[in-house]
Amino acid sequence: MHKLKLFGEPGWGSTLAEAQLVWYGIPFDFQRVGDLFSEKSARRELEAFNPLGQIPTLVLPDGTVMTESAAITLWLADQVGSVELVPGPDEAERPRFLRWLLYITSNIYPTYTYADDPSRFVPDEGARRGFADAVHAYARKLYTILNAEAAGPWFLGSRFSALDIYVCTLTHWKPGRPWFEANAPRLAAIADGTKALARLSEVWARNFPKP
Repeated sequence: MHKLKLFGEPGWGSTLAEAQLVWYGIPFDFQRVGDLFSEKSARRELEAFNPLGQIPTLVLPDGTVMTESAAITLWLADQVGSVELVPGPDEAERPRFLRWLLYITSNIYPTYTYADDPSRFVPDEGARRGFADAVHAYARKLYTILNAEAAGPWFLGSRFSALDIYVCTLTHWKPGRPWFEANAPRLAAIADGTKALARLSEVWARNFPKP
């Protein structure tokens, strides 16, 4: 496979794709985009590839653009012919994997899109705080549902998968690690196990360096 280009920023959503690329040993160039909330030029430059101005954005060698982390997750597994991170069509874990992959990307992930910068969606400055608080509260509810479904030691049970990479990444974001330890301990444990994998240690160090 020729080299891919991953647009991203350390600690942001591009971590999800970066970890999988590293796991599979796929060569890629990492193009930092900057802070998409505070740097208008960063968003404009990214929008030339992804009109939504979101990451991860993956550009294939032929110029084809891949967005949406779930799509990237499935595409990468197909490209390398591997079932290490994505259960194959005939595997018993496949339906559960697909359900919770889409649950994370279509329910949890959008809460960050809307609440991290409410001014993009709520014109009234006075209403933005209440809007953000409501979205964050909804995210906490979604995480408690996800926690209840985590089998342990990995999300699917004895089988490691891309879901564990998602969990590890998301537990670095709001509502914060102390909240996960107190309210979603299964997810916190999965995150700890994933961070301990030598195969991904450099990815976590780059994206979430210790203070």
